Amino acid sequence: MHDIWNPWHGCRKCSEGCQNCYMYYLDSLRDKDGSEIYRTKTGFKYPLSKYRDGTFKVKRGETIRVCMTSDFFLEEADPWRDEAWQIIRQRSDVKFFLLTKRPERVADHLPWNWGDGWENVMFNVTCENQKRADERIPILLELPFKHKGIMCAPYIGPVSIRKYLPACQIEQVLCDGENYGGARPCHYEWVKSLRDECVAYDVTFVFCGTGRRFVKDGKLYKLEGSIQSEQAYKSGLSFEGRRMEWHLTDEWGYPLEEEGLYKPYFGERCTNCGMRLICNGCSRCGKCGSN
Repeated sequence: MHDIWNPWHGCRKCSEGCQNCYMYYLDSLRDKDGSEIYRTKTGFKYPLSKYRDGTFKVKRGETIRVCMTSDFFLEEADPWRDEAWQIIRQRSDVKFFLLTKRPERVADHLPWNWGDGWENVMFNVTCENQKRADERIPILLELPFKHKGIMCAPYIGPVSIRKYLPACQIEQVLCDGENYGGARPCHYEWVKSLRDECVAYDVTFVFCGTGRRFVKDGKLYKLEGSIQSEQAYKSGLSFEGRRMEWHLTDEWGYPLEEEGLYKPYFGERCTNCGMRLICNGCSRCGKCGSN
């Protein structure tokens, strides 16, 4: 996928949401061990990769999700993180989406020139249940980031964030069910309640997918593949709240105009996708045959 950067791969399970980790499952299909942590060889400098004509493959204004097969603040990645920070700093024209289950490690592992945060970085914590929300969100609110968000995925228990929203620091909340073997059910009522809290504070809420097991009105639905995202979209629960203001700059530090930034393209199959509000758009690879 053109919106993912995995500078390292592999992770250690650390909380309830890790029980049925998709990365461990996918690695097992290749006879690999997901707990084996290593720096990626060809992918480490992906945001700096260029075409033959010298232009960056990752365009100005694109959003890149970081460490989707690991955790950016994983202890084993300490020797590599400074170089990754340098790449993020160098691409000040690109938005970087960081996600962690280890916010307690963040303050001690920020760059020396971080200040009160870089304009092109959004920091998110995973809150799979209320226990982890109450553990991680207070740390999130104390950290110096320009953009902050919450990801309830896999959403395995009801979560209320109402008491954290008056601080007006949370800009976006993402929600998704669980997949693969042993998937635990996600309940419509949990999603609706979380969504209503976000609406009350004009915070963007994105219901990305139902997960493999979804409960509504007491009935368990077994959903596979793209229908999970389609059903999330059809629920109408996603909500676009107040606009996030990104102040991206070029390599010289000059502000970039909105009209010069990347504009996502959405094909026919993107119409009913629950991820659309936050998606980087279709890469037009042609594999689906509809673009």
